[in-house]
Amino acid sequence: MTAQPQADLTGRRVLIGVTGGIAAYKTATVVSRLSQRGCDVRVAMTEAATKFVTPLTFEALSGNPVVTGVWDHHDPGDVQHVNLADRVDLALVAPCTMDCLARLAHGHTSDPITLILSAIDRAKTPVLLSPSMNSVMLAQPSTQRNLAQLREDGYQILDAESGWQACRHVGPGRMPEPETLIEVVVEALLKR
Repeated sequence: MTAQPQADLTGRRVLIGVTGGIAAYKTATVVSRLSQRGCDVRVAMTEAATKFVTPLTFEALSGNPVVTGVWDHHDPGDVQHVNLADRVDLALVAPCTMDCLARLAHGHTSDPITLILSAIDRAKTPVLLSPSMNSVMLAQPSTQRNLAQLREDGYQILDAESGWQACRHVGPGRMPEPETLIEVVVEALLKR
């Protein structure tokens, strides 16, 4: 069986947002594989995400500085969140925690991910959210309201998978495997 040729993604600019969930370790593979395929991957992390995977990991895998605070400026005179928002072809938040969903749904911009996403024109640039949390948290009425609001606001919500969770529960709320996320990202990029 011969391998299928991979689409050329050279020069495609992708923002990966990483929030504070255990599934953050899977996102390292997404960043690595997209970088290997030629994407210019930029990573933004919440403070909680840095407790699961270090910024140095994502810097090494992407070859770019990682944004970990709302006041980070890697270029003098750069309005970081606006410039990143203007320069990406696609954004993916994986994992996207209950807290991040709530912040986005209610317009809070006190972390680097929500700040950057607030400056993206979703009519032109796809923003994909991959919810990942305990099944009870996912089922909460507030989470379901926030997901509905975010869909209405133009975010693309990826379905959480069902299965064993780090909290020792079994049910929906697992972040999809890296291969699935990469496939969705590539498909969205090729539609642009």
